[in-house]
Amino acid sequence: MTTLRLSDEAATTRLGQAIAPLLAPGEAVLLDGPLGMGKSTLARGLIRALAGPDEDVPSPTFTLVQFYETDPPIAHFDLYRLERPEEAREIGLDEALDVGAALIEWPVRLGDDLERMLGPDRLTISLSEAGSGRDATVSGVGAWAIKIERLVEGWND
Repeated sequence: MTTLRLSDEAATTRLGQAIAPLLAPGEAVLLDGPLGMGKSTLARGLIRALAGPDEDVPSPTFTLVQFYETDPPIAHFDLYRLERPEEAREIGLDEALDVGAALIEWPVRLGDDLERMLGPDRLTISLSEAGSGRDATVSGVGAWAIKIERLVEGWND
């Protein structure tokens, strides 16, 4: 586990951009933290790094999931409004991981099913307030246990 300092919104976007080239099909990126901490900003940085800077990246707050034809394909989930973990499957989580990667806001909604539903390869980023900026606590399991070293190597906000 490593904590990265994000001094402003641009740094949060850069973190998303740094994750993008490391992402592979079958992997999940979990974005945790209170409302307003920058989860959607980080997600936009990641998606636009793969889709192009002009890609429209709306928050999936109301749609629950947005799909992007990138390489790998990305499904951006917002699980905040889910009442049961099984609902993530109903909106396409399994299919998303079969063909591409999943970017998941509010992973806590998966409860005890998180590990079983997401498989072995995932990156977790917990965003929290830190002075005038925010901190990103980054941890990885499976393939991300190694990739995380490349992600944080040379990080300089």
